[in-house]
Amino acid sequence: MQDAVHGPDLSPVGLILQAGPVVQGVMAVLALASVVCWAIAIEKAILLRRLKREVRRLQDSEAAQNGENLAARLHRAAAREWSEGREAGESRGEYRERIERAMRDLLSTALRGMQGGVPILATTGAVGPFVGLFGTVWGIMGSFQGIAKMQDTSLSVVAPGIAEALLATAIGLVAAIPAVIAYNRITLGFARLRQEALSAIAVVGARLSARPPRASRAAE
Repeated sequence: MQDAVHGPDLSPVGLILQAGPVVQGVMAVLALASVVCWAIAIEKAILLRRLKREVRRLQDSEAAQNGENLAARLHRAAAREWSEGREAGESRGEYRERIERAMRDLLSTALRGMQGGVPILATTGAVGPFVGLFGTVWGIMGSFQGIAKMQDTSLSVVAPGIAEALLATAIGLVAAIPAVIAYNRITLGFARLRQEALSAIAVVGARLSARPPRASRAAE
């Protein structure tokens, strides 16, 4: 994209179009990774907001146990252990621990499943700049080859190749920086959510263990 009147096209679009196939491939991979990371970040942000509401409902003894939301599933897990009652020789503390353990195990499994895709953010944040740097190095090598072929080191010859090479690094940073920020925020969000859920589980366990089923009370 160059003419004798206006010189080389140094706009971002022009640099992308006139870049070599390897550099264009690097840019395409980074752009795709950026789109995927933004999709994951938005999806997890919405998910965390919904889970926070469900965790608040977890302490509500009247919360519905029907459905597949996290609060309902945890309530059902607790109810199953509670309905079995205290075993012979089992203390109230052990009974409470059994109820809470059932809820904690389900919570851990559920949160692991909900964090799918988050490692992609970490990978993009760690690898993105180096992928962009690879495109930069390759593009600069192409520029030096062009200089040697044309025997001309004027700015009009050197600038387009170096500019398109540096654009690859810029795109790598554009993909990596939001990915790192999103990864940190999402990881912290899940950690806080887990702590809130564990606190709610302790409240539910204490409440249920204080009133064992009638069969259990009769056995006592």
